[in-house]
Parts: sequence; C-alpha cells; structure tokens
Amino acid sequence: MEHVAHPFAPVVDPNCHTLILGSFPSVKSRKNAFYYGHPQNRFWRMLAAVFQEELPADIPAKKALLLRHGIALWDVIASCEIHGSSDASVRNAVPVDIAQITEIADIRRVICNGTLAAKLYSKHLKPIMGMEALTAPSTSPANAAWSLDRLTGIWQPLLTNTEGRV
Repeated sequence: MEHVAHPFAPVVDPNCHTLILGSFPSVKSRKNAFYYGHPQNRFWRMLAAVFQEELPADIPAKKALLLRHGIALWDVIASCEIHGSSDASVRNAVPVDIAQITEIADIRRVICNGTLAAKLYSKHLKPIMGMEALTAPSTSPANAAWSLDRLTGIWQPLLTNTEGRV
C-alpha cells in the first residue's frame, strides 16, 4: 500500500455540461500523466465510437474530444492508499474538491465510470452536487467481461441523451 495524491488536473471548460468521474488513476495513467493511460483501457475507444470520431492519439487530442462534446473529466478521489491500480485495494480515500469543476462549468449530468466511483460519488460528492449520478460499467481492463461493443452500447445513451436519462 502506498499513499498517492491525484497527479493531474481535471479536464473542464465553461461549455461542459456532463462530468465523467472515474475513481483514481491507474499506475500506467499516473506514469503517462493523463486519464485512462493503460493501453487496454477501453475509455478512449469507447468515447471515439460513441461520437463516431477517430481515436485520439495524444493528450491534446483526448482533451479536444472531451471538450468538443461538452464533457468534463476527473476522478472522485484526490488521494488514497492504494496497492498498484486495484480499486478493491483503495483505503482512506479523500474526495476531490468538486468546486474545481462547478465553479467553471454548469454540470447537468454526472456519469461514474465504474462502481467504486459511483459509491464514493454518492457518499462524498452527491451532497455537494445535488444530483444523482448515472453509473456506467467500468472501461478498465479489469472489467474484461465487458467487450468494447457492450460498453459502447451502454455508454452511448448516457452520453448522447440530452436529458441525461436512458
């Protein structure tokens, strides 16, 4: 177990209306200094498929894809004790200061990438945000039971329904 602080800032601008929250960056993401950096994570492939765009090749292209579609991206945990990249090992999670998002953007929909993000959102951030979060299956390689097509099928209506409901 090591104590780790979240190493990078949220992606957000004033045009964002949807916030996607993960739990905490993986070892590979921390090494690559950006979200969903493990090559087997399906997040960027899923997002490109949902919006019928090319797979973004680098961090500026990933940020541009998100912001072009009004999506802010961050994690629920600001710091925690964690073993490797395992969500199951997270202990003593400290939530992020969600005002770093809400002071910039008028968020109208929150989508949690996986169950730990949803659980911690409900506990720590929902009282501040004042809205329920939608929970989507994790795009992590640890969630191998879900194919890219299945993930895209679930995520697409969450991301494209302007009312924020499925």
